[in-house]
Amino acid sequence: MPSIYQLKPAFQNLLRPGVERLYSRGVTANQVTLSAAVVSVLLGVLLAAFSHIAWLFALIPLWMLLRMALNAVDGMLAREFGQQSKLGAYLNELCDVIADSALYLPFALVAGVSPLLVIVVVLLAVISEYAGVLGPMVGASRRYDGPMGKSDRAFCFGVLGAGVATGLLTALWINSLLAVVLALLLYTLYNRVRHGLAETA
Repeated sequence: MPSIYQLKPAFQNLLRPGVERLYSRGVTANQVTLSAAVVSVLLGVLLAAFSHIAWLFALIPLWMLLRMALNAVDGMLAREFGQQSKLGAYLNELCDVIADSALYLPFALVAGVSPLLVIVVVLLAVISEYAGVLGPMVGASRRYDGPMGKSDRAFCFGVLGAGVATGLLTALWINSLLAVVLALLLYTLYNRVRHGLAETA
């Protein structure tokens, strides 16, 4: 299934000169990973505490763009500059799940938005990533199948954040879009398990 994740190689090529400069200055992949997670959690706490201030949700799409770049940067530092480690593998997976949850959950506090929908979407996002990580356990690769992978979710919630901030999306529209995300997450979970099993057949 198509996914924004497929654009990653081209995105990495754009970032490569900056990554080389970071490496020359002693920045490590794990530092980038942890920094992105900490900022995400702090932003999530800010939005949860002030969910009634709509314009603050404009920070979501801005941070999502920067965070996607940082996620690419930490991977490039690890792979291309010999910084891969077992700790890094743990941090990469755990920090992504924690950061996503922190950034998505404040939408449950927006007036008129269904908290149940938001919570189920967050749970399915965690479960779909878990299914992807299980690939190597059954002899397959780490699965990144779409259509609602990490990058796709970041795009969707960036749009939702912009919609809340500008008032262009009503609660009914947000709930409808969340329902679509939920359905696509279920399909993503199915795809990751199916393709992982097919890879080991």
